[in-house]
Amino acid sequence: MENKENQKSISRRNFLKTSVVLGGVASLAAVTGKAFASSAVAQGFSTKEKFDTIIANGMVYTGEIKAPVKADIGIRNGKITAIAKLGKNCDNWVDATDRVVCPGFIDIHGHTDTNLLEAPLGDSKIHQGITTDIGGNCGYSPFPFSDEEYERRKNTLRFGYPFWQNIDGFYDALRKNTIGINYGSYVGHGDIRHIVVGDNDVAATPEQLKMMCKILDKQLEMGAVGLSFGLEYTPGSYGRTEEFIALLKVVAKHDALYAIHMRNEDDRVEEAIAEAIELARRSGARLEISHLKAQNQNNWHKVPSMLKLIHDAEKSGMDIHFDRYPYTAFSTGLDCFIPLAQRQGSSKEILARLENPTTEKIIREYALGRVKRLGGPECILIAACFAPGNEKYTGKYLNECCKISGKDEWETIKYLLQSEKLNVNMAGFAMKEDNLRTLLNDPLAMVITDGSVYSPKGRLGQEAPHPRSYGSFTNYIGKYVRDQKFCDLQTAISKCTSVPAHQLKLKDRGLLKEGYCADVLVINYDTIADVATYGQPHQFSKGIDHVFVNGVHTLKNGEYTGCKLSGMII
Repeated sequence: MENKENQKSISRRNFLKTSVVLGGVASLAAVTGKAFASSAVAQGFSTKEKFDTIIANGMVYTGEIKAPVKADIGIRNGKITAIAKLGKNCDNWVDATDRVVCPGFIDIHGHTDTNLLEAPLGDSKIHQGITTDIGGNCGYSPFPFSDEEYERRKNTLRFGYPFWQNIDGFYDALRKNTIGINYGSYVGHGDIRHIVVGDNDVAATPEQLKMMCKILDKQLEMGAVGLSFGLEYTPGSYGRTEEFIALLKVVAKHDALYAIHMRNEDDRVEEAIAEAIELARRSGARLEISHLKAQNQNNWHKVPSMLKLIHDAEKSGMDIHFDRYPYTAFSTGLDCFIPLAQRQGSSKEILARLENPTTEKIIREYALGRVKRLGGPECILIAACFAPGNEKYTGKYLNECCKISGKDEWETIKYLLQSEKLNVNMAGFAMKEDNLRTLLNDPLAMVITDGSVYSPKGRLGQEAPHPRSYGSFTNYIGKYVRDQKFCDLQTAISKCTSVPAHQLKLKDRGLLKEGYCADVLVINYDTIADVATYGQPHQFSKGIDHVFVNGVHTLKNGEYTGCKLSGMII
C-alpha cells in the first residue's frame, strides 16, 4: 500500500523539479548504497574518462523501491559505468531534464517467439519500453521437435534459417537475424508432451515420462529459463500429477522457473491455485502463476481468497509470484469454446466432431454455457479471422457477428471454427476493474503483456492482437500509476524491472547500477500512454522518449534510430 507521508504519487513535472533539492549526493548514496566523494564523483571512475553516452539531468529511478534522485547515467561498452554528475565528455549526450530515467522493462510473460524473426526490432514491445522479453509461455514454445520430424525437415528453412529441433537452434536463428530487444524463453510442457505422448488424453508411460524429463533437461541445459504449463489447453491439460511433479523436479534441479497457465481461471480458480502451489511444494520448483485473474462476474468476489492462498504459500517459505496485464479483457482462441475432452487429437479430428450430431450437441451446450458465463455475446470480441471472406468478422463482437451472418450464437461460433480451421483469435471482457487494481497492487505481482511482438508493417500488421501487445506497460504507468495514483512510481517501476529480473535470476539487468547492462529508458511521465485499441491495435505507445538496449541508442525521441540491433539472448 502507498505510504501517504513519504511516498506520495510522483506527479509529473512539479515533482521532477521540486525533488531536485532532495537529490544531492546523500540521496544518491542512499539509493545505490555506495559512498561518494565530495565532488559527487562515484568511487572507481573519473569524469575525465570519455563515455559512449551520458543521459543527463534526469530523475533516476534505479528499479529499487527507493526515492529517485537527479543524476547522470554514464554508459560505456554496453554497461552502466557511472551514476553521478558527469559533464559532457561523451560521444552521445542525451538531455533528460524533466524526464524519468529507469531500467528497461522486463516482460516475464510474453508470446513473441517466432514473431521476433519477422519483426526483429521488437516493434510493439520496444515502443512501450520493454527491453527484455520472455516467450514460450502457457505451455507452448517454438521447440522442441521430435527426432522424426527433425529428420524429415532438417534440410528445410524456417523463417529463412535452418530448421531447428531444440532451443539452441532457435536462439541461433535469433542471433543471426539480430534482434532489437533481449530475449529468453521457457520450454512449453505441451510441446514436450506432444512429441513424446501425443495429443490425446492418456497418461505417460514410465518410459515416456523418462524421455520427457530427458528432453526438458536438455532444453534447460541449452538455456531455457524454465518450464511453462498451459493446463487450460491441449495436450498439456492431459498430463497427470505424477508427470508434472517429475518434470518440475528437473526444473528445481536447474533452479529454473515454473510458470503455469492454470487449469481454470473462473469457477474453479481457487482449486487451480491450490494445485499450482501443491506442485511447487512437492517438487521444490520456484512458482510463477501466469496472468492471475477471476473471470466472469460470479467469481469476482474470489480475489481476496485467491491472494490469501498465494500469500500463505509465500509465508511458508515458497518462492512464489504472479503476473498480470492491466486490462479487463483476456485473449485466447475461440477453440476454448470446445470442451477439453472434444479437443483431443488433430485439428481434422476436432473439426469432425463439429459435424457429428452427438459430439456437436456436447460442444454446443458447452459453448453456449461459456457465452452466458462470460456475460453474453456482447462481451466476446472476434479479434482476428484469416480465411477469405471472413474479414468482416474481425474486430466485431459476437452479437454483431450474428447479425452479419444471419445465424444464431452457436451457428456463428461453429461457422467461424470450421471456416478458420479452429484458428480464430478472440477477447473476452470478463474481469472487474477493482480486482485488476487489487492484483496489480499486490507486492507479489509483476506487470506483463501476455502478448507477442507485432509491427504495423508486413504480415504482422494484418493481424488484430489484443492492445496489450502494444501498450501493457505504458497503460500501467500512465493510467494506473500517474492518473489513478494507486501506487508510487518507484514501486511501479520495480514491478516492471527488478522484480522480474530477480525471478529470472538475471544478475546484471533490472537495475540502474554500475556494472549492469545499459538497458535504460527515458520517459516523459506527463505523456506516457497506451493508445492501442481493440479496433485499432497497431499504434505505438506515447511517452517513451529514448530506449537504450545494451548501451545502444535504439529509440530516439520515440523513433528507431536505424542502429545495428543490439538485443541479446539471456
